[in-house]
Amino acid sequence: MQFTPTQKQAAAWLAIAVLALFAMRALGPVLTPFIVAAVLAYALTPLVDRLDALWGGRMPRVLAVVIVQLLFLLAMFCLVLLIIPVLLKEIPLIREQLPLLLDRLHITLSPWLAQFGIRIALDLASLRELLVGYLNANWGDSFGSLWSSLKLGGSVLFTVVGYTVLIPVALFYLLLDWKQVVARALELVPPRVRPGVDSFTHEADLVLGQYLRGQLLVMATMAVFYSTGLALFGLDLAVPIGVFTGLAMFVPYVGFGIGLVLAIVAGVLEFASIKALVMVGSVYGLGQVFEGFYLTPRLVGERIGLHPLAVIFALLAFGQLFGFVGVLIALPASALLLVAIRRIRAGYLSSRLYQG
Repeated sequence: MQFTPTQKQAAAWLAIAVLALFAMRALGPVLTPFIVAAVLAYALTPLVDRLDALWGGRMPRVLAVVIVQLLFLLAMFCLVLLIIPVLLKEIPLIREQLPLLLDRLHITLSPWLAQFGIRIALDLASLRELLVGYLNANWGDSFGSLWSSLKLGGSVLFTVVGYTVLIPVALFYLLLDWKQVVARALELVPPRVRPGVDSFTHEADLVLGQYLRGQLLVMATMAVFYSTGLALFGLDLAVPIGVFTGLAMFVPYVGFGIGLVLAIVAGVLEFASIKALVMVGSVYGLGQVFEGFYLTPRLVGERIGLHPLAVIFALLAFGQLFGFVGVLIALPASALLLVAIRRIRAGYLSSRLYQG
C-alpha cells in the first residue's frame, strides 16, 4: 500500500504529537516549572510590550520585564496574605462557636421534627467534648506536625523551594525572549503550510487572549463586588473572602461554590443568627445574577465559544491525564481544539459530502 506525501506528513505530525504527550506524562514533575513559566509568560508578555511601547521603544526590554515580574510577584504575595487572616480567625471561632451552634441546632430542630413524629436524642455533651478536644489537639499540634513532615519529607521541601526559585528565573528569560522563542518554533513549520499554521495560531491566540482578558476583568470586578457587599453587612473577613471568591471564579461554578461556603461558615460563626443567611443570599445571589447575565456576556462574550462547562471539562480531563501539568495546559489546549473543531465543521458544511 502506497502512501501519498500528504498522508506521510500527517502520520509524521501524529507521531510527533503522540511522543510529545508521552514525554509530557513521563516528565511531568520536571516540566512543571517550565510550563508554569510559559503560561505566565504568555499572559504577561502583552503587559511587557505595552510598557515598552509607552516609552516609544526607548525603555530596555529587560527593565520592562523586571517591572512586570516584580508587580506580578507582589500580587501573588498579597494573595497569599489574604489566606492568613481567614485561617487565624476562622479556626479559633470554629473551636469557640461550634458547641453553641450544636445546642441551637438541637433546640431548633427537635420541636420541628417532633411535629412529623421524628424524635431524636443526641448526646450533645459528648459530641461537644469530642469536637472541642479534636480541634484543640489539631490546632496545637498542627505546627509541630508540619515541621516534622518538612524534616522527614526533605525531597518535598526541596522540590517546593526549587520551584519557587526556578519558576521566576524561567519566567524572566521567557518574557525577555518570548518573540524569539515563538519565531524559532514557527521556523520548524514547512514553508508551504506556514500560511495555514499562522492563520490557525493567530485565531487560537485571539480566542484564548479574549477569554483570559475578559475573565480577568470579571474576576477583578466580582472581587470588589463581593468584598463591598460582605463589608456592608459588617463581616470582619469581608475583604479576604470576597477577593478569594472573585479570583476563584477562574474555575467556573467551583470557585463560586467554595467562596459561598466560606462566606456561610464565616457569617454563621460571627453572627450566629439568620443575618448570616440573609447576607450570603443577598450578596451572592445578586452577584451571580450580575455576573451571569451582564458581566460575563459583556466582557468575555459568547462569541469566544469557551463555554464554562467546556472549561470545567478541560480542567478535569487534562488534570486526570497529565496531573498538575495538564491543568496548566488545559485552557491553551482547549483554545486550539476549539479552533480546530470550528475549521473542521466549516470544511464539512462546505464539502460535497454535506451538500450532497
